[in-house]
Amino acid sequence: MTAPELIRLTRRDVGITQAELARRTGTQQAAIARLERHGTNPRLATVQATLQALGHRLELAAVPAPADLDRQQLLAHLRLSPAERADVHDRSYVNTRESLVFARRVT
Repeated sequence: MTAPELIRLTRRDVGITQAELARRTGTQQAAIARLERHGTNPRLATVQATLQALGHRLELAAVPAPADLDRQQLLAHLRLSPAERADVHDRSYVNTRESLVFARRVT
């Protein structure tokens, strides 16, 4: 979720208008509209202050990013016996070598 989305959704959950949020933060309604606009990138301090005016606080966490892999393919591969896995590896190696040889001929 982006900062503008977080601010807009929180404001709506609290049930106040942009004008009321502007009053609470000491700014203009147009500034709140800009803050909530898709594509804006407000400073962290601005997001914190705005959420505080809404009676919320910002919590940040660093979490590991999910690996970019196909879990179904991984599970299928793990169901193979060690000998079957070695065979898959060998065939993949041969295919890769053949592709490289072909590519060298074409270029």
